[in-house]
Amino acid sequence: MKYSLTLREKVGYGLGDAAANLVWRGALAYLAVFYTDTFGITAAAAAMLFLVVRLSDGVTDIIMGMIADRTQTKMGKFRPWILGSTPFLGLFMILCFTTPDLSYTGKLVYAYLTYLGLTLAYTVNNVPYSALMGVMTSDDKERTSLSGYRFAGAFLGGLLVMGCLPMLVELLGDGKPALGYQYTMWLFALLLVVLMLITVFTTKERVNTEIGKSNDVLNASSPSLLNELRDLTRQLPLILFPLGAITAFFYYRNAITGAVFVAVMLITTFAIRKLIKRPASQNSRVQQDVIDLLSNKPWLILLGMGFLTMMFNGIKYGVIAYYFKYYIGNEILTGYFFIALLVVSILGALATHKLASYFGRKPLFIIALIASSLLTSGIYFVPQGNATSIFILGCSAEFFAAILPTLFFSMLGDAADYSEYKTGRRATGLVYSAGSFVQKTGGGFAGALVLLVLGSYGYNGLDASTIAEALPGMKSLMSWIPACFGLVGALLIYFYPLDDKKQQEVTQALRMRRGEPVPITA
Repeated sequence: MKYSLTLREKVGYGLGDAAANLVWRGALAYLAVFYTDTFGITAAAAAMLFLVVRLSDGVTDIIMGMIADRTQTKMGKFRPWILGSTPFLGLFMILCFTTPDLSYTGKLVYAYLTYLGLTLAYTVNNVPYSALMGVMTSDDKERTSLSGYRFAGAFLGGLLVMGCLPMLVELLGDGKPALGYQYTMWLFALLLVVLMLITVFTTKERVNTEIGKSNDVLNASSPSLLNELRDLTRQLPLILFPLGAITAFFYYRNAITGAVFVAVMLITTFAIRKLIKRPASQNSRVQQDVIDLLSNKPWLILLGMGFLTMMFNGIKYGVIAYYFKYYIGNEILTGYFFIALLVVSILGALATHKLASYFGRKPLFIIALIASSLLTSGIYFVPQGNATSIFILGCSAEFFAAILPTLFFSMLGDAADYSEYKTGRRATGLVYSAGSFVQKTGGGFAGALVLLVLGSYGYNGLDASTIAEALPGMKSLMSWIPACFGLVGALLIYFYPLDDKKQQEVTQALRMRRGEPVPITA
């Protein structure tokens, strides 16, 4: 078993997230403003679109994680899915930023179909990509280092999109934003394919990857997989009903939806407790996978952290384009601000491994959340038009914010280890798919919250008279609203049970159980 990874493999893996973030960061930062200001969809309709698509996308994440875990090829479990999904990911990125001449209803239908296609392609690509980290090495410190390279790559991809997209749209569109967006996405799609191919052919799966006799991906028509997918659909209400209730309350915010939310959560909690207490002999394989997850305290806490950190980061990134365009009064600075943030983010991601070695991952998580939240809150007190102070506070907060996803995804591998340590079963794809699911859910709620807050102030991207009244909402979304989620996250991670000492015990025990060589430590 090879525990350490070469620089070539770490960089190759990181380039995969550079490719993914040509989609993720582009959609997160610009798709909302593209829908409202270029395609002509109202803020309220766009908010519902983000919620519906992201929540459905989260369900497909879990399905994809289960399928990937049951895949066996000579390439491994996860890399074949990355390879096969890449062309579709590039295609739907182009289609999402295409503006056909349709009626308003037609535009909504087109937006739903293309955004659904984009998120589905992203799921098939990114769930296996995320899980790949968990099987490249069994060393938790190497996973933290690998995660640093991953998010350095992610921020590099985001840098290209966020920093260059406004300029490319203007240059290639020659004053026509709709045309500029489409041509720009063609360039990004080509780059995405090249970077993903580098990732596929420079990485290797090592942990708990048994190669089957066949060179083909597990056939989706096989009876065993179909039965397990049907079984999974019977477990999905445990996820769908609470999410549906949360979404209804989040969007409508009245007594009826609040009562429904409380009732659904009580019923779901009762059902989960009953499922967990049932003897293992009565459970199917899928049910046992779900029980393993719901009994995994580190994973449950990380699940909450994934949502909160995505809300923290997603709200800020979702409002930046509006904030600079209207509150600062200089739209061109949007691109420069994104460039500055992402350069700092690369430094923060690469520094995470060293900082975690010094402070420990759990204390570092708490420090990063508190520091970034306080710095973000400071933006509220910056006078309108003072771009210099926004750059200083924003970049300072972003250094710490970049540490959050880097730690989160490396610690998901620890949760997979913990599950194997406790149960003897490992479902790496399912663990990471659930992490991806909650990140996308958080992203969906973050994007929707931005649009709902702006909508509550009467914002209409096609009516300039509504801008002045919406400025306080933009100010709050850029400062204290995301900071609240960050501070709640700092409280939650305090209860995370796997400190570095405990994780080392888990790692050593698993190596001995698998018959791997155990390094001698001083």
